[in-house]
Amino acid sequence: MTTRTDTPASLDDLTQLTTFLDYARATARAKCEGISEENARRSPLPGSPLMTVSGLISHLRWVEYWWFEVVFLGQEDEGPWTEEDPDREMRIAVEIPIADLLADYEAASARYRELVAAHDLDTVAKRPRGDGGPVDLRWILLHLTEETARHNGHLDIIRELVDGTTGV
Repeated sequence: MTTRTDTPASLDDLTQLTTFLDYARATARAKCEGISEENARRSPLPGSPLMTVSGLISHLRWVEYWWFEVVFLGQEDEGPWTEEDPDREMRIAVEIPIADLLADYEAASARYRELVAAHDLDTVAKRPRGDGGPVDLRWILLHLTEETARHNGHLDIIRELVDGTTGV
């Protein structure tokens, strides 16, 4: 059973921001508990064939990669997407066991916790946002919390449609 808390151990900005991001991450993992491989790969929305539990977990993992490694650290983009297939991280996820996707997401999250702990929230990213504007680590943490929480809503809906599980 995934344990989660949205109560920070202290009231400093870093602790509050990382606590809420970790809570959203843990919620995403909790929404996957007990799902079968078949249901993790099912896409119940005819107009959104990439919306699967597997696809969403893969997307969350790779979105963090993009913001922390590519934008914040300025590293070369080695993500799974291509110009021809910009949503490839969601497409290939249905070929990967959900346990592996979740383990990869957790391992990446652990690396990013260390990265965040080693930097000041006011540290400006090496690369700008897509619109050319600068972002700092604080903005990235807020953005990832919003993105993860939004996709948790998608996970709620997909999970209920594929196997009836609600209330996580």
